Amino acid sequence: MRFEVWAPGAETVELATGNLRHPMAPAELSGWWTAEADAGDYGFVLDGEGPFPDPRSPWQPAGVHGLSRVYDHDRFPWTDGLWRGRPLVGSVLYELHIGTFTPEGTFDAAVERLDRLVELGVDAVQLMPVAAFPGRHGWGYDGVHLWTVHEPYGGPDGLKRFVDACHGRGLAVVLDVVYNHLGPSGNYLGRYGPYFTDAYKTPWGPAVNVDMPGSDEVRAFIVENALMWLRDYHVDGLRLDAVHAIKDNRAVHLLEELAGAVARLKARIGRELFLIAESDLNDPRLVTSREAGGYGLDAQWNDDFHHALHSALTGERQGYYGDFGSLGALAKTLTGAFFHDGSWSTFRGRSHGRKVDRLRVPGHRFLGFLQNHDQVGNRAAGDRISAGLPPGLLKVGAGLLLTAPFTPMLFMGEEWGARTPWCYFTDHEEPWLARDVSEGRRREFTSHGWASEDVPDPQDQRTYRRSVLDWAERNKPHHRELHEWYRALIALRRAWPELTDGRLDEVTVEHDANSLVLHRGRLRVVANLASEPGPPPPPGEVLLASDPAVRSGERLPGTSLAIVRVA
Repeated sequence: MRFEVWAPGAETVELATGNLRHPMAPAELSGWWTAEADAGDYGFVLDGEGPFPDPRSPWQPAGVHGLSRVYDHDRFPWTDGLWRGRPLVGSVLYELHIGTFTPEGTFDAAVERLDRLVELGVDAVQLMPVAAFPGRHGWGYDGVHLWTVHEPYGGPDGLKRFVDACHGRGLAVVLDVVYNHLGPSGNYLGRYGPYFTDAYKTPWGPAVNVDMPGSDEVRAFIVENALMWLRDYHVDGLRLDAVHAIKDNRAVHLLEELAGAVARLKARIGRELFLIAESDLNDPRLVTSREAGGYGLDAQWNDDFHHALHSALTGERQGYYGDFGSLGALAKTLTGAFFHDGSWSTFRGRSHGRKVDRLRVPGHRFLGFLQNHDQVGNRAAGDRISAGLPPGLLKVGAGLLLTAPFTPMLFMGEEWGARTPWCYFTDHEEPWLARDVSEGRRREFTSHGWASEDVPDPQDQRTYRRSVLDWAERNKPHHRELHEWYRALIALRRAWPELTDGRLDEVTVEHDANSLVLHRGRLRVVANLASEPGPPPPPGEVLLASDPAVRSGERLPGTSLAIVRVA
């Protein structure tokens, strides 16, 4: 068996297998070393230090600090040979975290719940990161072995069983991947080569090196990793975490290079593949085609729509919600995607963003959401929007999300108004790291006015356990009613082409201080956010209403929404 590793700064490299060490020879490619050996578990010794895990380790059964293990992708018995993917346009996504989606916290346990998602009507599940990270449970954004799957979830075969089961039910799978930083524990990449650079500062320390000396191999590491998930694990799309933190001043940005590589793979295997970016830049170039001078990604998260919808429903105005809250702000995002499109951002203290060309960039290239892991988990107590909103407003929020001209995404449990919080939790083994994370979290939120004792300790097992979904809630009357509302909205969205038409220039909105009318072709979405009765729906057939008291020609009840086919 041939082993390879890139270690350009090493004088000697050895392959460690059991008690044996095999000298590795420099390859023709600069910085690469090779050796032939029979091995199961292995590592690399650099200039006498180690053994360290393989930077491209396919399997880490003993955790992030243990030896790597050989893994043969071709041995898995796939049953999805007829699967050709599902396009992003027209789809409804469902974000979930494997560790808290079920009490067991495994891929196999999650498979047992997939029929519930099919019943709901979603088209794709988006997994939070599953690359190997330290400890048993965590969010996954501190992953350090980007080429393998977190063992407590079920390891490489577990993810493949999950993807295979999804495809068998007609569900696509999107995987969250993190290329802007690595976690601090179990991160051995810096020992091998210039994977990081001090040229840029990030919240996580040195930036990933994608444009400094030695960066050709680092870029290849990232691009080939992305292709590996799509090819070897049959994943249908990738969500790229915080791409604004990828510092790249090359003429061809890493994102453009990645988009080109994925397009070529898509053509070769004949299956739908897509890339979704998370970005804080409000820059439509990310989702503009490469031919038109953009990066060519398929979609990006739209935080502005979330902020506008969330603050309109809740009345919150603190922090980055400061410029939002009015129905005028919500109307602007519904018709133009971004609220900050070159306008002044009070939160940032500067102008921010760039206008979307509504004629050239369709709305389906923006993911809209009422909740996601960040917007719930980065609140001090991990409280969901359902913890503070009455049922009527929850239905209004869902109605506006699922009739907006964007690709909608739900967060696990949202569809029944889950009462379980979703907190920030960690399982760091190093005492210094555990202490720093706990103290840092407490310090951050007490500075925002929270009492120290009210901020959950991320390292406390109870914080993690409280975040596990309670599926029994789903059958209680109030939760069942909300679930049926989500089902009905998704079914209506699928039945009426107007609701998946992404042409932003075809969307218009009328509003006053408390009510809003969204025009979607033959349909009118009428929302009243006030507790008092609002204006009557326009004449026509009421296709769906959140309140059974809605009647054509009569005033809309308080905190309600109706979808009307106009005459």
